[in-house]
Amino acid sequence: MIVAGGSYREICLRPNWHRIFGSGGRAAAAVGRLSPGSSLHTYAHAGWAEDVRATAASFGVTADVTEIAEEIVFEYLHPMSAARQFPAQPTQNATLSVSGKVVLRFGFVEGEAVVDGERVVFDPQGAGRDASYRANGSTAGHLAVVLNEQELLAATGPADVAAAAATFAAREGAEVVVVKRGGRGALVHHTGTGNAEVPAYRSERVFKIGSGDVFSAAFAHYWAELGLAPAEAADMASRSVCAYVDDMHLPLPDRSGLAALVPVPIGMGPGQVYLAGPFFTTGQRWLVEETRAALMGLGAGVFSPLHEVGTNLPASVVAPADLAGLDRCSAVLALVDGRDPGTIFEVGYARARGIPVVALAENVADGDLAMLEGTGCEVVGDVSTALYRAVWATMS
Repeated sequence: MIVAGGSYREICLRPNWHRIFGSGGRAAAAVGRLSPGSSLHTYAHAGWAEDVRATAASFGVTADVTEIAEEIVFEYLHPMSAARQFPAQPTQNATLSVSGKVVLRFGFVEGEAVVDGERVVFDPQGAGRDASYRANGSTAGHLAVVLNEQELLAATGPADVAAAAATFAAREGAEVVVVKRGGRGALVHHTGTGNAEVPAYRSERVFKIGSGDVFSAAFAHYWAELGLAPAEAADMASRSVCAYVDDMHLPLPDRSGLAALVPVPIGMGPGQVYLAGPFFTTGQRWLVEETRAALMGLGAGVFSPLHEVGTNLPASVVAPADLAGLDRCSAVLALVDGRDPGTIFEVGYARARGIPVVALAENVADGDLAMLEGTGCEVVGDVSTALYRAVWATMS
């Protein structure tokens, strides 16, 4: 396989992550064992170029690196946060030219690749960029486009996802369009055959950075190289993502190592999550806003007392309204740092009614978690895992 994609510095605060990977580097590493003899075509800051070559070689991949002057960095507070890109508008560099039998092309922020391939997978990497594969003169005998739901709707306008995928496929001359939907799995549109849904798979942890790169790499291997049907290849890609986000380990395992994974039920969307947490300081308010937006981005409904009930009301009004909202929810995400009494009360109320609780505890002593753990709450220490588990809890 030939991979054309970026090599960028990635920095995450929690969990701690500081690597030079990017979409191209990660995808090449992902398929290094599955697809021996793979190559990577990328740009890289001159100071990193040798590191990029050495990292690729350690995965059995040959790297063709075009050295550039700028250092491009993506920073995250947590894996579900919006990335901050530096510089915001990188210098555009000379176009890369790539040709081959099987090619995986990613969108770049610092240039682009013109591809001539027999079987090509294209991942545009961002709704703000051109999602058209052929716009820069690229050609493909058989084309599959992998993008997320937001990227698809940005390209087609508001629409039902299945209808948007069909419209996009016709416009792009794509044989396959795979629409990634986070914790809800993916929708696969195969021109002439129809649509299929593919589940997400449950993992103990969810390290979201690079999960889309891994999906596209695995899909390219199974569809473009091995010739699996699109839905089957997308299912293998979803399983591969589960393996990656759980422990961040690359290269990916083969099919036998993915057989025992547990799917999230398909055919039902996420339910309503009750967001329990204090909002009395700037930091607390920020976390409530951040987790609420992320839950909604994953497709869940959210009852947030801050937003649905409000503040500066008598306790006799607030408490019944909060608990009435909790009764209408199918899971609770509790932000328990600081051990806020109201949040702990809501956790106990939910468990007494058999409502599942996911508790985000980044800085809580083990002894203070005894009642939560002892009553069956899922206690996790990172934001992205807590968000996904809360959404999955509504789908159980």
